[in-house]
Parts: sequence; structure tokens; C-alpha cells
Amino acid sequence: MPDGQEQRIVIRPIEDEMKKSYIDYAMSVIVGRALPDVRDGLKPVHRRVLWSMHELGMAPGGQFRKCARVVGDCIGKFHPHGEMAVYDALIRMGQDFSMRAELVDGQGNFGSVDGDPPAAMRYTECRLTKVAQEMLQDIEKETVDFVDNFDATLKEPTVLPSKFPNLLVNGSSGIAVGMATNVPPHNLGEVVDGLVHLIEHPDARLEDIVHPERGPIRGPDFPTGGTVYGFPGVIEAYSKGRGLIKVRAKLGVEDHEGRRRVIVREIPYMVNKGLLLETIAGLVREKRLDGVADLRDESDREGMRIVIDLKKDALEDAVVAQLFTHTQLEVTFSIINIALVSGEPKTLGLLDLLRLYLAYREEVIRRRTQFDLNKAQARLHIVEGLITAVDHLDEVITLIRRSRAVEQAKQGLMVRYLLSEEQAKAILEMRLQKLTALGIQELRDEQTQLKGSIADLEAILASRERVLGIIRAELLELKEKYADARRTSIVAEAVDLEVEDLIPLEDNVVVITNTGYAKRVPMGEYRLQARGGKGLIGMETKEEDYVTDLFIASTHEYIMWFTSKGRCFWLKCYKIPPGTRYSKGKPLVNLLPRLEAGEHVQARISVKSFDDRRSIVFATKEGVVKRTNLSAYSHIRVNGINAINLREGDELVTARLVDGDEEIILASRGGLANRFPLAEAREIGRVATGVIGMRLREGDEVVSMAVVKDPKTELLTLLQSGFGKRTLVEEYRKTRRGSQGVKTTDTKRGSQVVAVREVTGGDGLLVTTTKGKVIRCPVAGISLQGRGARGVRIIRLDEADEVAAVARLIGEQEGEKMITASQSEIPPPSPYPGPGPSRPQPQPQPDPDDDE
Repeated sequence: MPDGQEQRIVIRPIEDEMKKSYIDYAMSVIVGRALPDVRDGLKPVHRRVLWSMHELGMAPGGQFRKCARVVGDCIGKFHPHGEMAVYDALIRMGQDFSMRAELVDGQGNFGSVDGDPPAAMRYTECRLTKVAQEMLQDIEKETVDFVDNFDATLKEPTVLPSKFPNLLVNGSSGIAVGMATNVPPHNLGEVVDGLVHLIEHPDARLEDIVHPERGPIRGPDFPTGGTVYGFPGVIEAYSKGRGLIKVRAKLGVEDHEGRRRVIVREIPYMVNKGLLLETIAGLVREKRLDGVADLRDESDREGMRIVIDLKKDALEDAVVAQLFTHTQLEVTFSIINIALVSGEPKTLGLLDLLRLYLAYREEVIRRRTQFDLNKAQARLHIVEGLITAVDHLDEVITLIRRSRAVEQAKQGLMVRYLLSEEQAKAILEMRLQKLTALGIQELRDEQTQLKGSIADLEAILASRERVLGIIRAELLELKEKYADARRTSIVAEAVDLEVEDLIPLEDNVVVITNTGYAKRVPMGEYRLQARGGKGLIGMETKEEDYVTDLFIASTHEYIMWFTSKGRCFWLKCYKIPPGTRYSKGKPLVNLLPRLEAGEHVQARISVKSFDDRRSIVFATKEGVVKRTNLSAYSHIRVNGINAINLREGDELVTARLVDGDEEIILASRGGLANRFPLAEAREIGRVATGVIGMRLREGDEVVSMAVVKDPKTELLTLLQSGFGKRTLVEEYRKTRRGSQGVKTTDTKRGSQVVAVREVTGGDGLLVTTTKGKVIRCPVAGISLQGRGARGVRIIRLDEADEVAAVARLIGEQEGEKMITASQSEIPPPSPYPGPGPSRPQPQPQPDPDDDE
């Protein structure tokens, strides 16, 4: 400390100091960097760039100058920040894809909609545009306040006069501390019409100014075009100052050499075209976007053209819906109309923005008029002094000649003719040519003209209607000069179509092989046959590939896939590739790409919704069961979730939907079955392990689980040899959870159990073999036999072939509606006939080994 100066220490809690410092910093960012002024729609950096260019004389039509010159001048005089920040602001004002009306006329590489960066500032050149000149018009007439620059060596404007309504036309975006702004751009002609309407109807309501068809303002108008999809978000944003709108690309479909193409001509505002193309290509590679054969960019100087070639069997509406869902061909634009009003950030509706702009222009017009009035009055004062001198010319000349100095002559004129100092000075500086008759008349004509101008200017200041009339005329002049056609179309009534909405609602047979190939086939592909028939070829399988599962599901249902490791994945049925009876299908790992090494799908459940009234019961090979509420699986995740915590060495066998009052029957490969109430397995958490449901003999394992409610329900037992039978559930003695169970079939001939399913007489079966044969037959044709019997032949097998899987078709009497195994209420394409007097049941051919 200097000698004699006392040190002063201020004690303050650090919380208070931090709070004050942070608030000061936040307000500095809000006011000095991030938010635009509601009057001219500019942030300080943009305003200083335009002012620097104006000071450098870079008028429209004049010579281009290096952007580096502008950036250096702006930094050195007004904006002491990073040069790239200033250059980026300058560049954006010159990009036709960022600004609805550019304020900078650029020469050189100013970047592109593909995300290409601009060239270095030493290569690019710029000058002001005519619109920017309108922003600066009348700034020399004291229409705005000036303040010292950062080092108090120069003056800079606090705001521009802004004859051009920049905030609404060009919009603005910025992130401050604790707030952000995102004002969308608009069409100049519409903004002018809205302002004029508000001038003529000061009490106008929002619905009088905003309409998607009649206007005056229809909605945002983005420089890159596109379509505003849905008008409610626009109305909400215009009324509250905040809202969300959907902006979509403009697409077209055309034919080319027998194939359909999707053509993208316009993309949403601020979307990077290069990244958009990469996203689409990535989705095609990952097989998340179906139906796309090729993708290329054919954009040129004539405009944008992205070509998406479709596959022959692709549904174009479905492809377009997927593009809108998964890419930035549809974006949500968040409108946040926050701007500085008298130095404070405020959220403003459209009417607020229009009225505040008109109020500011009214102030500018008044200040400009007052400036012109003062100037005219000052000139009139001088002219009247000159006329006085001319009227007394000889005396004035004599007085001047007798004076020894200029000051003496000036004082003499002021005293003799009661002139002001300015008048006397003007007389002394008057040229001799003014003393001619023509010069004297010019002074009198100027006097008359000035008096008329002064009277008119005073009338303007005294009449608000005159001021508003001037504003209206200037706005219409702007519209005449610079307005262009709207680029963004408005779709008022938006209907969001999901891909699912475009998929026909029908039942399919879904077929899965042991190597993980999957397909879905319409139910009509499988015709009805009698028990004992040879079956149809249901799937072309490669060597050592055989069908392990097939089931029926509606195209709109969720299929929950449970893997051998106890994880759950979700997939809409329609996303399984369609096929025919003879096609092989596609790998399931491509549909569920998050499967781990050695993990395979072991069970599945089809559901339409995840209500909390039902539960899922799991069964594992080691006889463990677990019951969990279905709602625990409603949070669909791409990477899947853990459905059951398996013990080491155990695998999931199956999973079934239950209501809570059923009985469980676990069946083992060795021919045993354990029946016990579901209530003995209470509901537990999603990642729990479960409890013992059936104790197994050495070498045995659980292969199936049936869920029944009525003891009169029939159980179908199917063996690998193609034999099967129906048995009443009541023949199975009810035991308890954890017992070994009772005998369910005769396995003395070495044929093991494939499945045990609950059935009714009106049901049908789809039985598949390891060699790909499928037979569809009625359950009523299978004999009702005792618990220990082997049954009858259901399908005649070729050598080395065996039954792999069975699916149950739930049905009623012939001619009545059918429902699928998932309890859907949607009928399949062809009803499955049940028993009844209206139609005789098909009878099997005699076979000595059919029955036991």
C-alpha cells in the first residue's frame, strides 16, 4: 500500500459474493451478448459489425472490401472480443440459408447448407446490402442514442433506427445464462401487412392478424423453405411467446425406369444437409430404414435435389413416414420469443413484438422530425438575418467598413439590427453573389419554403396520426422494394401418420428357425388338411436348419422376445420381413441387433398394450418359475432389459401371459407334468430369479408350460415322433409347486415330449418339423385319451425328420370370427372351422399304428 493510505478490508459471506458476481455476469451475457434488442432485432456484435461497415463507407453497390478489414476495425474500435466470434456473426448475416433477408452482401465462400465452413476472412469480401442500409437510415439525424465505446475514444449507437423490421423478418437465436431465445424468421410482405393492420386497427386481436390462409401473417417463413406441419403450435407461440412447431422437408415422388423415387427439394431450417444424408445412409446400413435402394445428392445451382431410390416392393408412404420419424426431414422448432425491452429480457407474443416495433419507429420518426425541425428553424434564423442585412445593405456595408476588426463588426451588427451572434456571423461570411437580385430572391424563396417545412414538421409532432401515417408509408415502400414470395408452406390440419398406420391390419404366421431366421406369412398361405396328412412345405431350410417356433400375431402387436439369457426385446410384428411359405426368411439378429454372442431367442409374447392387470410367468429348463406384472416391461428400450435373473447354467424355456387365477402345468421332456395353482408363485420384481416350480429327475428338463383355468380344459401333448393326444386337465392330479409331477404320456418307445399346450375342440394346430414341413389340422380330429397314452399320429414324418414345434389356433364354430393366440379381437384372413353339424370333420386314413 502507498505510504499514508489506509488499507480497507470488507468482510462478506462468500455465498453473497458469489451470488452477486454470478448475477452480474449473467446480466452481462444477457444484455451484452446473447439476446437481441426488440427494437432492431440485433445483438451487440451484429450491430457493431454493421456500424463498422457503415463507418467504412461500404455502401451497397460500392466496392467490396476484405472481411478481415471489417473484423479488425470492429474489434479495434467497438467489440474487443475474439475475431472468430465477430467473423462468424458477419458470415451468418451474409448466408441466404440462414437469413430471410441478408444484411451483408458477401463475395467468396460464405459456407453452405451442407455444413461446409466459410473461407478464412482474408479471402472473403463484403459490403452492406440495401436492406442493411434501411436499418441504418437516418442514424445521423439523432434518431438513436450514442454511447462511448469500450475505451471512451469513439461513439457507437446503442440501437439502429431499423426502418426494416429485422427481428421478425430475420429472427434471432441465442443462449444466455438461464434463458434462451429462438425467434423464427417471417416473410417481409406479411410482417408489413401485419404492422399496417395494427396501425389501422390498434385494438386488433391475434386472430385478426394470424391465419394460415388469409393472413396478414400466416406463420414463420424460413429461408430454406419446408412446411410448417400443424398450426396450433404457431398460435400458441404467437399468443404466449413460446411454442413448438413441426417443420418438415418438402418431398415429391416420381417414377424412373419402373421404380419410384422420393425427391427432397427443401429441408427444414438450420438442418445440415451433409449430416442429413449421413443419417439416412446409416439408417439404411443398420436396417432401421426399410425400402431404400439408393441415396444420392443431385443438388446444383438450380436448387436442392436429394434422390432416394425405393425398392420395388417398398411402400412409399411407409418409407416417407420412417424418414420423417428417424431423420431431420422433420424437426421440432422451439419458438422462444425473448428479447430485450428497455434492457430487460421479456417473453413476447406476436402482438407485443409488433406493437413494440411500432412504438420504437414512432419514437424514431419523432426524433428525426424534431431533428429536421431544429435544422429548419436554425436555417430560417440565418436566412432571416441575411434578409435583414440585404434590406439595409448600404448601412451594413458602411458599418463593416468602419469596423477595425471582425469582432467589432459582429458586435455592431448585433446591436444595430438586434441580430443574434449566428446571424451576424452569417452576414459577415455571406458571399457577394448573394447581393445580386437573383441571390436576394433566392433568400426570400428559401425563407418561404422553410416556414412551410417548419409548419409541416410541427404538425407532424403534434399529431400521432401523422406519425403513424409516415410509418405506414415507409413500411409499404419497404414491401414494394424488398418483399418476395413465401417459401414455407403451412399445413394447418396436421395428421401424424406413423408407419404402423400404413401397415394393413392382418394376422400373420411368424416362423422362427433354430439358426435364427424369421419371416411372417399371411394366414391364408396355409390351407386346412386332415389329421395324418403329409403337410405343406412351410419354409425352405438350409442343411441343419429347422423350424423351432411358429406363432400367430397381428401386424400391429408388440412381440416381446425373451432370450436364453433372460433378456427382453420388443419388436412390432410388421417389422418382421414378410415372406411366402417357400421363402427362408431373414436373420433375427438383424431385427434384434443387440443380442450378445451365444444368446438366442427362446420365448415370445404378443401384446397390444402393457396394462397392469396381467402378469408374465416364466419357466426355465431347471424348473424355476417367476411371475412379474406386465407393466414392469412397458418401458421399451432399444438395448433390451433384464426380464429374469437366471442361475448359472440355466436357460429360459418359455413365458406366458396370465390374469392371476390360472393353474400352471410344467411339462418335462421325460414325460412328467406338474400341476399347481398360479397363486403359489406370487408376483415379484422384474430382475428377480424366481422360485422352484418343478423338481426334475437327473437328465430331465422342462420343455413346456401350459396355463389353464378350467379342469375340463384339454391338454395337447405332442411327441417328436409326430404322435399326439388330448387329455383332460382334471386327469392330472393337482400337486404343489416344487413337486416332481405325474406321468403325462408314454415315452417307452424313445420319443420325447416336444410340447404340452392347452386346447379346445374348436382349435386348430400348426405343426412344423425339423425339415420345414408344416401341417394345419383341427384339434377335434385328435383323439381324447388318457394321461398315460401315446396318442395318434398327427403328422406323417419322413425318415430322419421329427416334430420341432406346434402353434395353437384358437377358434370357434365354422363361420364365426377367429382370434389369435394373443387374444386379439381381429379376425384372420380366413376363419378356421371348428366341429359342428354344419360340416363333417375330415377323417384320417386307416393306419394300424395310429391309435393306442
